Amino acid sequence: MLHVALNSSLTFCFLMSSLQMAHRLLIRRIWTLSTKDIRCLPTSTATIASSSFSTSLQSAQSRVFFLSPSRSLPRSLPHTFSRTVSFNVQDHEDFTERVINNELPVLIDFHAQWCGPCKILGPRLEKAVAKQKGRVAMAKVDIDDHTDLAIEYGVSAVPTVIAMRGGDVVDHFVGIKDDDELDSFVSKVIGQ
Repeated sequence: MLHVALNSSLTFCFLMSSLQMAHRLLIRRIWTLSTKDIRCLPTSTATIASSSFSTSLQSAQSRVFFLSPSRSLPRSLPHTFSRTVSFNVQDHEDFTERVINNELPVLIDFHAQWCGPCKILGPRLEKAVAKQKGRVAMAKVDIDDHTDLAIEYGVSAVPTVIAMRGGDVVDHFVGIKDDDELDSFVSKVIGQ
């Protein structure tokens, strides 16, 4: 009897874990769906999409209107927009568009959530890139989510940083570097 109860308990835990993973994947897909993508949907689809995920009592038309680009921000919100220092690569197509086809030099930070040194290097690298004030971009690639990219670029350890210019790899390093070494690396990549 204990064996049956234990077996059904393990089965229940496995099912709950699978459901949680599916839920996280669904949330990630919804989160990455940009407002541009929603605006491109036909009105009936946008109405369904907006009404499916909304608990408000607004009409569907007003929710679709909210997503339109002509809508202005309320006066209470600041109108300052900052350029992001880095971005997370979503898929291979996103990598091609935002990294390989980028006019700027791009630093690619191959990292993993479980990697302690990656958590140290990431903010340091972002700080070094921010100092360049838009002359270099930084892409973050989670090797657990994008194993194909890690294999394609020969990443065998994390953190690995690869520098690309015009779609070509120009330099790389593996491991942690201090702030001065990172500044020197970034300056070399942008040609200073």
